[in-house]
Amino acid sequence: MAKMQYHTIGEYQELLRKSGLLFETKTEGNSDQVIRILTYNSKEAGEDTLFICKGAAFKPAYLREAVEKGAVCYISEKAFELEKDIPYILVTDIRKAMAILANFFYQEPWKELVVTGIGGTKGKSTSAYYMKAVVDDYMEAQGKKESAVISSIDIYDGVTKVESHITTPEAMELQQHLRNALDSQITYAEMEVSSQALKYHRVDGMRFDVGIFLNISEDHISPIEHEDFEDYFSSKMLMFAQTDTAVVNLDADHIERILEEAKAAKACVTFSLKNPEADYYGYNIRKDGHETTFSVKSKDFDEEFVLTMPGLFNVENALGVIAAASALQIPREYIHSGLKRARSSGRMELYASKDKNVIAIVDYAHNKLSFEKLFSSMKEEYPDYGIVSIFGCPGKKAYIRRRDLGTVAGQYARKVYLTAEDPGYEPVEDISKDIAQYVEAQNCPYEMIEDRGEAIRSAIESAEGKTLLLITGKGKETRQKYGSEYVDCPSDVDYVKKYLAEYDQRQ
Repeated sequence: MAKMQYHTIGEYQELLRKSGLLFETKTEGNSDQVIRILTYNSKEAGEDTLFICKGAAFKPAYLREAVEKGAVCYISEKAFELEKDIPYILVTDIRKAMAILANFFYQEPWKELVVTGIGGTKGKSTSAYYMKAVVDDYMEAQGKKESAVISSIDIYDGVTKVESHITTPEAMELQQHLRNALDSQITYAEMEVSSQALKYHRVDGMRFDVGIFLNISEDHISPIEHEDFEDYFSSKMLMFAQTDTAVVNLDADHIERILEEAKAAKACVTFSLKNPEADYYGYNIRKDGHETTFSVKSKDFDEEFVLTMPGLFNVENALGVIAAASALQIPREYIHSGLKRARSSGRMELYASKDKNVIAIVDYAHNKLSFEKLFSSMKEEYPDYGIVSIFGCPGKKAYIRRRDLGTVAGQYARKVYLTAEDPGYEPVEDISKDIAQYVEAQNCPYEMIEDRGEAIRSAIESAEGKTLLLITGKGKETRQKYGSEYVDCPSDVDYVKKYLAEYDQRQ
């Protein structure tokens, strides 16, 4: 493992001065103090810590705890009165400062990795795992380690494998994961890049060897996310300026503006299922048993590819990955093999009763675009089955989803179950009632059952005739967010397996 190179308070101060963020300092006589821990989490503080005071929920008590544990300096946008007088560095923008500090502390690990960034409203995690499968097949053939992945599902960096609760981590964790990967002799990394990460500077300073842009639709509009669609859109577009080769979906809405913004990248290639002029054109999509087969035409090849992960809509994600992997000059044999075996945990996981009358699909779909793709595709793939939808919406954010998801589910489903989905500080009943008005507007019956397991059990027990359950939003997640706490719970997959087994016993 590479040895960390530690820096002094004076070096951090100079770095922030050069970045134009320095506002005020009180570090006299402490410039030579070496920093060995950089964190904003007081629980992680120890001797020789440089502590970052950040966030709307920050409390001075966090800083006091960090100082008690050995913090020797803090960085903040304002000074605090403390029992123990310690040096501080004040900055004009703590979020911009965090990315600069993280890159400096972890020594810009992304420079020595081949990083694929994936942006868009829908399909980021599936694309990340498709890309990982392709890269991993390529790495295995060379006797090298599997790639790192940073996604909304989970994170693997060669040192840790953990369930994720955020699409793109804060700059500190992000650069630590990339450093772990590099120190573990990993050479490739795939990561989702969220609009929040771009807006709040989590990925500032780093570059993406390839940046896939999938699509855009209205999402994450709320007082604590994006004030309107323009803010969301313009935040998404920031990724291109940090990208060497942009891979753009010509079928995306607002494509003229996206292509204009993509000029900020060093190079741009396109893919499409509709436009034969795209650099990578996908066509002749067909279902063959449990496999989806499609052809791809580019200047270098015209070949057939196979997916075994359910969902016709996943061809679009696969096409973006084919373009990205080709841009990275990964041999096609590994693109073929990777895509054929690719799976994304908690994505399009299919379970069926023994009599095949009940099929349950567990997926992370959670916004308008993903719902429309999922429901329309499942109606096409399972024409003999009536759809029953089970979902909820998060508390205090992305309010527009309640209208969109309620409307889409109401249009396609014969019944909707509304349940808990990370309600946070908002009562689940209030969220469900908000969604219910849009389900009702589509003349679709609904039931509100707060307990997620009970909602799934009830849907399976009440299934009549051939029923396709679409259980969306949580996938394989094993925690629910209530208040500010993540409460352990079985995953949707666990619930489905349990209650389908009970259904089978009754038959």
